[in-house]
Amino acid sequence: MPMNPPAFRGAAPTAPSPTRRPLSRLRRFLYAALTVVLCTGGLSAVATTSAQAADIDTGAHYVLRNQHSGLVADVEGASTEDGAQIIQWDRTDQPWQQFRFVSAGDGYYRIVNRNSGKAIDVWEHSTDNGAEIRQYTDHGSANQQWRPVDTGSGVQLVNRLSGKALEVWEWSTTAGDRLSQYDSLGGANQVWDLVRVDGDSSSGDCGSGSHHAEAVLNGSTWTARNGGGTVYTGGDMLSAMRAAVDSLSSGRTSQERVVVRGSGSMPGNASLDLPSHTSLEVCGTINVTGSATGSNAAVRIRHAQDVSVPRLSVTGSPYFGVYVRTSQNVHFGQIDLNLSSGLGMRIDSRDNDAVREARDIRIDDVHVSGTDNHGVETYGVDGLTIGTVTARDTGYSGLLLNDTVNATVGLVDAVDAGTGTGYAAFRMANRNGRLNGGHPTNIRVGEVRARGGGRGIFCVSESGGAVIERVDIADTGSNAVLVENCHNVTIAEQGGTIAGPGDIRIAARSEFANTSDIAFRNLTLVDTALNESPCAVNTVVSGITWRNSSDNTC
Repeated sequence: MPMNPPAFRGAAPTAPSPTRRPLSRLRRFLYAALTVVLCTGGLSAVATTSAQAADIDTGAHYVLRNQHSGLVADVEGASTEDGAQIIQWDRTDQPWQQFRFVSAGDGYYRIVNRNSGKAIDVWEHSTDNGAEIRQYTDHGSANQQWRPVDTGSGVQLVNRLSGKALEVWEWSTTAGDRLSQYDSLGGANQVWDLVRVDGDSSSGDCGSGSHHAEAVLNGSTWTARNGGGTVYTGGDMLSAMRAAVDSLSSGRTSQERVVVRGSGSMPGNASLDLPSHTSLEVCGTINVTGSATGSNAAVRIRHAQDVSVPRLSVTGSPYFGVYVRTSQNVHFGQIDLNLSSGLGMRIDSRDNDAVREARDIRIDDVHVSGTDNHGVETYGVDGLTIGTVTARDTGYSGLLLNDTVNATVGLVDAVDAGTGTGYAAFRMANRNGRLNGGHPTNIRVGEVRARGGGRGIFCVSESGGAVIERVDIADTGSNAVLVENCHNVTIAEQGGTIAGPGDIRIAARSEFANTSDIAFRNLTLVDTALNESPCAVNTVVSGITWRNSSDNTC
């Protein structure tokens, strides 16, 4: 999965500073006229699932796809900071490419990013052609309000303050180039497809398409039914979901799909179990109440294969929000776990520690908050792919990998993970990444972003074999980074920033082999120190920019 360029950092400019010369009005008019000719001159139309202005659902999320470039609006570097640029990028459907339209009245909307919670903003309230488009805290001002205008083939987005249209600057088709505003001329670079991406992005709206069984809430009554008729009627959400799952074909060898339509509660001392060849999509929220007991989860998958959960939202206080044990080929799509206690997602093979029986696990995007344990934890997994872990106020780590090999993670974004503890936004432990008695590179992480909490990155207990491409760590309560008895770990291969007050520490305990082959590269260190004690084996420190920081390596 391609990752975006580093996010904007530093003070905002005092005036818009376009990097390219604007096209002349004549050239822009000719481009717009050419677009009209091409679109009406007999060329075949391309089918699209794009919404028109009248169809916008304020409860949905959309990808904004430009009709000229085919690329989509994207927050640069998946940033959550004020001032990050809005650029165009290859479509990945990651949260930093998803936007929600929030009504501002009179046909205008604030366009709010799913990842950052910030609004698309004409920078510095500019009314000039060529002004930069960035994200900023959603305050509702006119420079953050946009009116969708149907063009017949797509939608123009016209700013309330300036009256100008959102466009791809200078008709670029290059990923990474910026968006801007300009007089509305009707060209394809000012026309956007609003592609809804809720639930399984391949199927459009949550619950759309064919299914084999469903559980539907009408008033206070749940009804579960399949092709053969009703299998449950009553007031209990869990009973309805179980009945829908149990009504699927016995002995099936391919996935059958269950859709849940509605929100409700289930007890913490019970679980919804998914057997092999089952897909569950929840178009609503499961609220877990009462006393939670060990090994129970809102959704539990044990000793199963070929299971998918395209969409799931859980609140309350479960023991686990999601629990997977000794299962293979399991795929999670958009998972939202806004909890008041418990652990978010746990995936393990603890039935037999000698064999990693949890294999080929994929998580596209998980947002987890409010746990009194980890956000996402694995133990004994072989083959793990994660797009994004967004962790907020988790009691322990945002993402913890134990004894897991062959893993790829796009982004770990944590705020206040493990506050007051030694846990970290991203932690590796218990021989994580160890293969065949060594630590060949088999763990890859695109970026770790951490603010506050315990540590930013923590590698411990003979883990390693990892490359973390980019980092953005600041204001941790303990070490920004601690590497202890780990081997073959590269941090910031492609750059990043680590800021104090937490230091970077390379250490070792006597009960394990000494730390070895640790590399810190291409970093900017601010108000911190890189400390090494005892001296490790083959430590590499290169390409470092030191800003009020010290190098205390051996």
